[in-house]
Amino acid sequence: MRSKVIGRSEEWQRLEECMQAECAQLIVVYGRRRVGKTFLIEEFFDKRFAFKLTGAFSKPKEFQLRNFAAEYNRRTREKRAAPQDWPEAFELLRSYLSAKMQRGGKAVVFIDEMPWLDTMKSGFMDAFEWFWNDWAGAQDDLVFIVCGSATSWMINNFNQNKGGLFNRQTCQLYLAPLSLSETEMLLERRNIRWSRYEIAQAYMIMGGIPFYLNLLRGALSYSQNIDSLFFKKNGELHDEFTHLYQTLFSNSESYIKVVQALSEKTCGLTRIELAEKTGLNANGDLSEIIGNLIASGFVRVSAFYKKKKKGALYQLADYYTAFYFKYIKDHYGRDEHYWSNAIDDPARRAWAGLTFEQLCKDHIRQIKQTLGISGVLTEEFVWYTQGDAELGISGAQIDLVMVRRDRVANLCEMKYSINDFVIDKAYDAVLRNKLDAFRRVTGTRDSLQLTMITTYGVKKNKYSNLIQSEVTLDDLFRS
Repeated sequence: MRSKVIGRSEEWQRLEECMQAECAQLIVVYGRRRVGKTFLIEEFFDKRFAFKLTGAFSKPKEFQLRNFAAEYNRRTREKRAAPQDWPEAFELLRSYLSAKMQRGGKAVVFIDEMPWLDTMKSGFMDAFEWFWNDWAGAQDDLVFIVCGSATSWMINNFNQNKGGLFNRQTCQLYLAPLSLSETEMLLERRNIRWSRYEIAQAYMIMGGIPFYLNLLRGALSYSQNIDSLFFKKNGELHDEFTHLYQTLFSNSESYIKVVQALSEKTCGLTRIELAEKTGLNANGDLSEIIGNLIASGFVRVSAFYKKKKKGALYQLADYYTAFYFKYIKDHYGRDEHYWSNAIDDPARRAWAGLTFEQLCKDHIRQIKQTLGISGVLTEEFVWYTQGDAELGISGAQIDLVMVRRDRVANLCEMKYSINDFVIDKAYDAVLRNKLDAFRRVTGTRDSLQLTMITTYGVKKNKYSNLIQSEVTLDDLFRS
């Protein structure tokens, strides 16, 4: 059973602990759509549920209750009509589970896509809250799993619930995308034998999203796969974008405005800049949108060095969304072999270089492991300066500053290339200016180490001695 699941070791262990617990368990599972939440739960429990109900997107209460009745009748072999409301439905569930647990053993209930059940004026959450507090929470042999892709809904109704469900969850599982090493394992299991360079390129388009990765075909090359999925008419992922955001966020238009604005400024935008660029008011609504996008894994907040809150930059973190705005939105259907034909396009190389920076930021643990500082507490920042003519400092930008508890700061330069990266005289001057500008402008007393993160390493020459540590693409594949 475990062999089908790639990664998820910590989540698997937590589920095992929940099954061994001697009290009722309310397990909350959330994460980005397509990340494999349902698959994990069904594999762990081998699809052996006492009751399972899946919410239907954008369907009224009556439709959801009919689905409830259908599942109830399958389990009980009755022919009961759909309940009139959710309190009646949960009363039926209570009676059914009581009888089942009296016969011995744990009763596992799985409610998938719960946010879709909570339709306007349905009373669903009120009924669930009463069901849990009045009865279910006291049943030692009950394991109740709630799951949903609408991360903001899950957080508001469980993690940050200030009402009757406050502090009721016994286990919270957030499923992040797969890492590079886990992606490699998934592809190998499907007999797709690509180089790590090609796997990294696929990751920079799809991220570690299992649903997307499972659409790749071993009979096609990397470029042919991308053409088939994204640029071919009616390809499997040609209409993914609209469906993705509509199913996650009720006010999807505003969310799309934010991610589109961020897609146009890869280095990131401040909150004020986001408001100006999107036309959205810089009030609580914008804060909620940004917060929900961060919680869902679509946006990353990067603190500015020594200005953690005031200078925070918001960056688009979802690879698919970034790829959609860069290439799919205006190119779909125009050339079914667009990606194959653009292999030598300078714009594509520039895109890969910028996206590689995000790939590195998503593998900080592997970078620290390579540098031998896994056990050292670090904080990650961005930093830039417009320069100072009086001080003789030119403008400089560092996309990843790793500040360590041992008073060392790694200034990381990330470069994506098809061969060993060559530092020439001009780039050597750029690096020296960055080091000088960072030390003088910030006034830091930390020891500074220049770290190069590249695909195949830095070519040794008379300018490479400035580099004090290196990380390569292979290092990012560490487990």
